[in-house]
Amino acid sequence: MILDKCDLENRQLGMKNSDYLNVKVPELLVTRSPDANIDENKERGNWSNKLEFILSCLSYAVGLGNIWRFPYLCYSNGGGAFLIPYMIMIFVAGLPLFFLELAFGQYASEGPVTIWKISPLFQGIGYGMFLVSALVGIYYNMIVAWTFFYLFSSFTSKLPWSACDNWWNTEACRRFDTKNCTGHGGLMLLNGTCIFKDMVDNETFAHIGKTVKMKMPSDEYYHNYMLDISEGVHDLGMVRWQLCLCLFVAWILVYLALIKGVKSFGKLTYFTAFFPYIVLTILLVRAATLPGYVDGILFYVTPQWHMLTSAKVWGDAAVQIFFSLSPCFGGLITLASYNTFHNNCYRDALLVGIINPMTSVYAGFVLFGIVGFMAHELGVPVEEVSAQGAGLAFIAYPEAVTRLPLSPLWAILFFVMLLTLGMGTQFTICETVVTTIVDTFPEQLRKKKQFVLAGVCCIMFSLGLILCTRGGMYMLQLMDAFAASYSTLIIGFIELFVISWVYGVDRFMNDIKVMLGKYPFHPMYWKYCWKYLTPIVLLCILLFNFIDFKPTQYADYVFPNWSLVIGWIMCMSSVVVIPSMAVYKVYLATGDRKSVV
Repeated sequence: MILDKCDLENRQLGMKNSDYLNVKVPELLVTRSPDANIDENKERGNWSNKLEFILSCLSYAVGLGNIWRFPYLCYSNGGGAFLIPYMIMIFVAGLPLFFLELAFGQYASEGPVTIWKISPLFQGIGYGMFLVSALVGIYYNMIVAWTFFYLFSSFTSKLPWSACDNWWNTEACRRFDTKNCTGHGGLMLLNGTCIFKDMVDNETFAHIGKTVKMKMPSDEYYHNYMLDISEGVHDLGMVRWQLCLCLFVAWILVYLALIKGVKSFGKLTYFTAFFPYIVLTILLVRAATLPGYVDGILFYVTPQWHMLTSAKVWGDAAVQIFFSLSPCFGGLITLASYNTFHNNCYRDALLVGIINPMTSVYAGFVLFGIVGFMAHELGVPVEEVSAQGAGLAFIAYPEAVTRLPLSPLWAILFFVMLLTLGMGTQFTICETVVTTIVDTFPEQLRKKKQFVLAGVCCIMFSLGLILCTRGGMYMLQLMDAFAASYSTLIIGFIELFVISWVYGVDRFMNDIKVMLGKYPFHPMYWKYCWKYLTPIVLLCILLFNFIDFKPTQYADYVFPNWSLVIGWIMCMSSVVVIPSMAVYKVYLATGDRKSVV
């Protein structure tokens, strides 16, 4: 049935003051069946089928953090015992926000900014989400560019980071077999001499341990060759043309993937969603045949129950699940806005919300199995070669594959997997930015979406060039630490407050019932999570992050205070816009100010 414009506003957006909004609402065809193979939204379009939406959510939520951060957090916070607070946080923090944003976006069929017609005074929440996605999209695609760099370098008979005889290597790079030395408590000097504790006095032995540091070839390839890293954020240096080219390729791929909106993006998700699991399974089978695999797995999952009494463990679990599911970026609202009206978003939220953390656990068995093999090869404890983030993806794992037969093959598989994980998330981030712009000016830009996409890609590519400099790594670390940390927690808290207390949680539950034909199970669980439990958890996470705040650091380099000021400006820009927009709305309003709220 075709809903007229006024009914649509009142039913889908809960608005009475439509004259104040003065926004054109797209014509919708609301079908009775969620399986109807037609576009309900004639102007914006819909997913070709419901599977594409699920896969898109999965590609967005399952990203690089599942592979290179969760396993590290798991072993450093009590091993298998960490899974207890992690699973609890899924159901009190991650899943409630995930389902809320899917239901919110699907019901309104609007982007992150225009969807706040439910309470125009808080439209700044949408702009905050827009800014977060834009900032994250700039540096996230740089990581994709690094992956391209390593992928291209892997198409060779001998991996370039497998030896110390290259022009970028230093005296610290040595490939001595240290197994008989470090395995027995000794220290290997740069000239290959092994020093044991009984050979020198305690003071000399301690001094050697602090001053003699060997570097793996993969470490020097990453820092000295690919990044050509400078001394600090104050020294950006010249743009590395190789990284610039890889970044350009990454943005071209984003443009081609999104050129037809969700129609083209949805088709790609069959690859970006499934391929990482295929590669992880292949790597798991291979890792299980390597010596040291069991040691790595035991190190990963052995429970340390006493760690459960530490507040840091619970804080890390909450932070990880919050950022893993990626709420408050606007991406979930954007993806759900292209659903048909009666799609079962409750089922989708549960499915993706459970698969995402299980993927993290599964990836840990692969990566720590390989880390265990590397520890066996070097003759050192597992904790000495364990890593997270870029250190795991671009140093530890590349070093491990050099010790495998057919090492280029395993390198190619790994970096293609990283590429699909990164691009799956990046596609949604960019689509969020584009959808927000187009939905804000539908009459002018709806039919020119491809040009908007091209403009967004060009601007974000240009802004990302600073990350291609010799000091770009420091800028990326700064953006990663501030662009989407405190701000998303604050945005999430305000989002829950507006929907639960301003719009009304009962009203929102009735909206969900209209879509699903029934309330989600169990209604009281969702209501109390949205009204009380999840906001309290977000406040606790925010407080934990503030208490645990440490100056941003990369290796031994501590960022100067002036750079931290830049980081806080990036962080607060997406928060300040919320009260700023509220003041602006009140200023523009005429008549009764209460009608604005």
